[in-house]
Amino acid sequence: MDGTVDGIAESAVDGPVGGAAAAIELKGVSHSYRGRLALGPIDLTIEAGEFVTVVGPSGCGKSTLLRAIAGFTAPTAGGITASGVPVDGPDPSRGFVFQQSRLFPWLTVAANVGFGLRRRPKAERVARVDELLALTGLADAARLRPYELSGGMRQRAAIARALAPGPRVLLMDEPFAALDAFTRERMQDEVRDLWRRTGTTVVFITHSVDEAVYLGTRILALSGSPGRVVLDERSELPALDHPRTDPRFGVSRERLAEVVRSAAEGAGDLVGDPGRGRTLAAEA
Repeated sequence: MDGTVDGIAESAVDGPVGGAAAAIELKGVSHSYRGRLALGPIDLTIEAGEFVTVVGPSGCGKSTLLRAIAGFTAPTAGGITASGVPVDGPDPSRGFVFQQSRLFPWLTVAANVGFGLRRRPKAERVARVDELLALTGLADAARLRPYELSGGMRQRAAIARALAPGPRVLLMDEPFAALDAFTRERMQDEVRDLWRRTGTTVVFITHSVDEAVYLGTRILALSGSPGRVVLDERSELPALDHPRTDPRFGVSRERLAEVVRSAAEGAGDLVGDPGRGRTLAAEA
């Protein structure tokens, strides 16, 4: 097949429409711990509405990258902008979902979801919470406490809380890692559906190759420490109704697994166009 490798079609990716600022842009970003380079340098542009999954070997700096985008960690070098504005600390325009739900155990689900809206008028706050509880399937659990919820329901509540202020970007740090396989797969379906309905830009960290391929309209793989981008590809698989049954899902999964294995062994070479991505064809 001309211009493809195992069904992966190389193509140029256009920049922002009309010159609009990218949702997230990293320029020469790197981070060091105690004098040791742990991440970077990384140049990366994420456009509005993308669902970017980031995978790589343990210790490659995936969570550090996400925390830098969130503004929790200042990079040692380089700069990050969100919608053209420099990132110099946390901001409601960038919601964050942790590995654990981190819900306040003494508050109800509704109160947890509305926690970041405390300064808004009550009617507006109640309406927003009701909207998000319905969106995440938690309307019947509004008055429950976190300890009364299943693991999946707690993570849904955490996602609803992160979405409450209306962020432009949702940052997710292995949010399903602690869930059993069945619940994890169901939550993948739910977060994909949420992304489709809200159009929020998502950056999703995962150790799972399957999860990265299933969710990502764009897939990034990082090398072993120091973490650098060794794969940057776009995918049409998440647009399909049943991505896992498409034969290209298996091809993509095996290809990504090989890239991650090579990266863990220190043998990863850049695949795709750095910072912009190339396209993984998945025509139905």
